[in-house]
Amino acid sequence: MPRYTVHVRGEWLAVPCQDAQLTVGWLGREAVRRYIKNKPDNGGFTSVDDAHFLVRRCKGLGLLDNEDQLEVALEDNEFVEVVIEGDAMSPDFIPSQPEGVYLYSKYREPEKYIELDGDSLTTEVLVNLGKGHYKIKLTLTAEKRVQKSREVIDSIIKEKTVVYGITTGFGKFARTVIPINKLQELQVNLVRSHSSGVGKPLSPERCRMLLALRINVLAKGYSGISLETLKQVIEMFNASCLPYVPEKGTVGASGDLAPLSHLALGLIGEGKMWSPKSGWADAKYVLEAHGLKPVILKPKEGLALINGTQMITSLGCEAVERASAIARQADIVAALTLEVLKGTTKAFDTDIHALRPHRGQIEVAFRFRSLLDSDHHPSEIAESHRFCDHVQDAYTLRCCPQVHGVVNDTIAFVKNIITTELNSATDNPMVFASRGETISGGNFHGEYSAKALDYLAIGIHELAAISERRIERLCNPSLSELPAFLVSEGGLNSGFMIAHCTAAALVSENKALCHPSSVDSLSTSAATEDHVSMGGWAARKALRVIEHVEQVLAIELLAACQGIEFLRPLKTTTPLEKVYDLVRSVVRPWIKDRFMAPDIEAAHRLLLEQKVWEVAAPYIEKYRMEHIPESRPLSPTAFSLQFLHKKSTKIPESEDL
Repeated sequence: MPRYTVHVRGEWLAVPCQDAQLTVGWLGREAVRRYIKNKPDNGGFTSVDDAHFLVRRCKGLGLLDNEDQLEVALEDNEFVEVVIEGDAMSPDFIPSQPEGVYLYSKYREPEKYIELDGDSLTTEVLVNLGKGHYKIKLTLTAEKRVQKSREVIDSIIKEKTVVYGITTGFGKFARTVIPINKLQELQVNLVRSHSSGVGKPLSPERCRMLLALRINVLAKGYSGISLETLKQVIEMFNASCLPYVPEKGTVGASGDLAPLSHLALGLIGEGKMWSPKSGWADAKYVLEAHGLKPVILKPKEGLALINGTQMITSLGCEAVERASAIARQADIVAALTLEVLKGTTKAFDTDIHALRPHRGQIEVAFRFRSLLDSDHHPSEIAESHRFCDHVQDAYTLRCCPQVHGVVNDTIAFVKNIITTELNSATDNPMVFASRGETISGGNFHGEYSAKALDYLAIGIHELAAISERRIERLCNPSLSELPAFLVSEGGLNSGFMIAHCTAAALVSENKALCHPSSVDSLSTSAATEDHVSMGGWAARKALRVIEHVEQVLAIELLAACQGIEFLRPLKTTTPLEKVYDLVRSVVRPWIKDRFMAPDIEAAHRLLLEQKVWEVAAPYIEKYRMEHIPESRPLSPTAFSLQFLHKKSTKIPESEDL
């Protein structure tokens, strides 16, 4: 007999259907009838006939026709919403789908698996797990470690040993011993009481990263969780059943207690949960729809699920990967701007940078040469001013290797810290199976990631700061040979005037966001936890800074391509012409004023998807192979990113390079 889970005014109702030939309208009326029956005031209705409603699927938000038969319109155990006409949406209403529904409606269950062992997870792999590219399974070694760790906890319970968080309360209540028959209740109470976050829920991608990272840490075998429970959690991850985790509420010590508690709350079948099949619904219904059972917490397991720095670190992984992507594409965008402004390439000479051998600086200068070397890639634009008396450019062009370079080195430094944190045990107490004991410590403190992510925000911001100044040079006719604001019939048309203002606004906002959160600390838990990292905010604002950097560079990319329009029929170098063609495949030239926001979003999407890097990278790497003696070693970040993209980028054999 088919059954449907129906959402009516915040209530979830399981509605059985004895006849699949009944209609969608019948399902809506039956759900409203059950809703009215369960309300003391009948939900404000005198009868079902008073309710006028629309019915839509939770997956994809598609509206349904009330006359369609259920067997045609819906799958068995489908999640649907009944929207009562005239209802006002309350401020705390959770929509059935998060922002970006168009991304999640296309979700396809992955077939490939990643083995986690707690020791070898990378930032790239975690981001791909967040995107839903893989399922998870444990290595045999990890399973054995988890089992041995749990044996220590079972021994503690059996011997009635007093151990923090296992047989005692938490924080200020560490000296309160809990009776054996209350130990399971202790763990459930811990999860419920600590689920005190506020704000928007993490997106499915970010929640998936958070859950995957917590699984990786548990797989190390220092948390005391049972293998049975850990496998249940992995099953939920593989089914993409993702708890509602508010983004705000962690102070970054003792770990990310509030967000991880919300994560655990969904795993035990309480609170809200999201899946591609259900959208947002009560966790117990989502788990049931996927044939899964809620976790029943054993002693220590609630603490094992919520104690650690995984919120900071998972968001930090996304920040590092996005920062790496935009940093290398910033070199390409800046090179295009230099070409449009008829700058000189003398400042990128190999010998200059050998005298100040910072790895990032050397790599950025090399990329500029690989894109702009007119002997290697003939440029009609460069040839048009070859014999001018121009000696040197403004700092925003001439000093790109120095400014962009330190950003690359900053990313490499932060990535090293985040990668270490990915594979670190951050519980308290730690369970040492080899010693047969637990030890309380402070690995849950988020100071490492907090400091690193504050540093990342400060570093990556410079890409936007210098980009905004280059946009000014492109738009200001007194600083270029181009029309004012890059448009014909100026005055009638405003061109890039306000796009530059947008870039300036984003740069200004970044300046405030770059104030480090980790310099602040507030004492919590009755002065037991009297120094905290504020790493959650460090991670969230680093991501916001990076997004602003991407948007500013998207504006510069559009402006530089528009500048080329006024230099035609002259052409730039082959790789930069490929970048121009890429942009023109999604944004047409600016002939007269039009709605610009979609153009900026399209360019931003190219950078997010790393399309700009993909078209230019083959030329950069071919140049590298032909100039190995002058090419200095790559920074760790540059090397890893180069390796990742070699497989996906090819130069057509027929193309003259």
